[in-house]
Amino acid sequence: MEKKESEIKKLGEFYPEEKSVLIDFLELENFDTELAESLVSEPDQVLPVFEGLVNEMGIPTVIENPHFNVRFFNLPKEKGYTVMVREITSDYISRFIAVDGIVNKISDVRPKVVNAMFVCNACSEHNPERQDTRFLVEPFKCRNCGAKGNFRFMPDVSDFIDTQRLEIQEPLELLKGGEQARRIEIWVEDDITDLVTAGDKVIVTGVVRLNPPKNRGAIYQQFVEANHIEGLEQDFEDIEISDEEEKEIKKLAKNPKIYDKIIGSIAPSIYGYNEVKEAIMLQLFGGRPKKKLPDGTSVRPDIHLLLVGDPGVAKSRILQYVDQIAPKSIYMSGKGTSGAGLTATAEKDELADGAWTLKAGALVLAGGGIACIDEFDKMDKEDRSAMHEALEQQTISIAKAGIIAKFKANTSVLAAANPKYGRFDTYKPLSEQFEIPPTLMSRFDLIFPIRDIIDRETDRRIAEHMLKMHSTEEEMEEITPDINPDLFRKYISYARRNVNTQLTEEAADRIKEFYVALRGRSTSGTAAATPRQLEALVRLAEASAKVRLAKTVTVDDAERAINLTNFVLREIAFDEKTGEFDIDRIVTAYPKSTRDRIRSIDDIIRSIIAESPDDTASREDIISQASEKGIDKHDSEQLISELKKKGDIYEPRQGKFRLTEE
Repeated sequence: MEKKESEIKKLGEFYPEEKSVLIDFLELENFDTELAESLVSEPDQVLPVFEGLVNEMGIPTVIENPHFNVRFFNLPKEKGYTVMVREITSDYISRFIAVDGIVNKISDVRPKVVNAMFVCNACSEHNPERQDTRFLVEPFKCRNCGAKGNFRFMPDVSDFIDTQRLEIQEPLELLKGGEQARRIEIWVEDDITDLVTAGDKVIVTGVVRLNPPKNRGAIYQQFVEANHIEGLEQDFEDIEISDEEEKEIKKLAKNPKIYDKIIGSIAPSIYGYNEVKEAIMLQLFGGRPKKKLPDGTSVRPDIHLLLVGDPGVAKSRILQYVDQIAPKSIYMSGKGTSGAGLTATAEKDELADGAWTLKAGALVLAGGGIACIDEFDKMDKEDRSAMHEALEQQTISIAKAGIIAKFKANTSVLAAANPKYGRFDTYKPLSEQFEIPPTLMSRFDLIFPIRDIIDRETDRRIAEHMLKMHSTEEEMEEITPDINPDLFRKYISYARRNVNTQLTEEAADRIKEFYVALRGRSTSGTAAATPRQLEALVRLAEASAKVRLAKTVTVDDAERAINLTNFVLREIAFDEKTGEFDIDRIVTAYPKSTRDRIRSIDDIIRSIIAESPDDTASREDIISQASEKGIDKHDSEQLISELKKKGDIYEPRQGKFRLTEE
């Protein structure tokens, strides 16, 4: 205790920047068990005693009449002192507890009067009155003349402290099935205001209080009057892993067929899609969390995947499975999701006189986990555009109702969408059938087109596989996951929590060699890859190493990332007209072959107009000259429409075109 006394006395040197004495609850329990139990059961009697003792020590400060707070942390779970939000019932009223959750709403910091000064209107005597409730309480009577109820409040000579209200909700990794996350309000005061932002995971210690109901009702709202609040950096710390489970996880990681086992455990009721399942495996484990770079920027470790497929190819079931198996996840669906619900929103706070407060959305609350977004193409364009920053920078910048803020959104996104025309058209280039804008598609690390191709042998195998779900228990064993789902969740959690991989020089050289070769493969000016693909390769290789709980990324991990990338590029970035990979088919509005043909049509129109007496070019002449350059009529019509849409040409008369004046 002498050591604690010396720490308290030193506190005065930093006052008012630091004005709280922090006490580990376990230290108090070791010192006096009975006192620790009294703090939990009767905090309103014990807390003032602690504060009184500290403030009576006469700690020297540069400010007169300092006030120090005593704050407790580290309440043990074993004794039931740390509880979940849903467990805070009427039994906990006026008890000292700890509760953890994700901050999903935060108010402005506002002043609260603690020592109010009242002047008696009869004799002008000043009457101080300590304020311990939300409502301003006048003195019972004047200490000079004894007059009652005849006072005016003097804010200029009263003492105030800062106060703020937060709302936390249960961590998503603790929810099961269709459970809805419970919420509770947190009131913080003085030096623990403005310590957290929406989206932060926190553990709060404090006293459970009741908020008086409106209109003399009988139903009260609970809230926690915070004594201490602490941010938690680590994800998934609530998923408990026993020593036996840890041994089993390490044993699994050493299995030479661990990749096959995990792929076989991802949606085993769905036949095939091994490359998709392999990519999901890497997404679940994620890349290595990067510290901030020297220039202040950071590189995202999270992997984003997009599945675009025909109806009925089990995209939704894959997403639902990932939602169940991921240690932390949110599942959303197209039209049922708004931009505000995804990112963040501002809403009026009734308890703060209609002031605006910020409320975090799904991508913020799922931080450290996965957001599964089904029917991605059905979302409104305005709502979908809100994801650009969240996918790449992993932040969400908000400027609403006069509030300007930035949230963290370190969330992996697994999205599923249908082709533009409902089903893939075999006669159209694949890239032209994506409804999602290229700027958003470029932010996904891997994009998988899933086509429903009629093949007798494949159809027979799918039918046999699906019918096993409706057969005897012996046959159903064939679709049982190789790894128990509960252990699989803990495996992922353990890897993300404990494994920090490092790229070896050999693996880096292999990735560099592949990237440079991919870029140099083009002979006609097309870009086969961009630096975003390079970063994606690194993330995928790091995730591959984490699957084995390895601390170093080997050449084999790099090869796994390269093979997946090659598979995706063959599916989405191969330009049949040039015979080369062209990443512009995905990341820009037009691939290079289309840009070249647009330029050819533009040149044809200009040459015809230059020789025309009325400065126009007829549709027939344009199509005729384009066919001489190998552009068929259908393509010519489309390219003319594109030039009109861009505003480069206009049609003053039917079938006649002019250049828009530059």
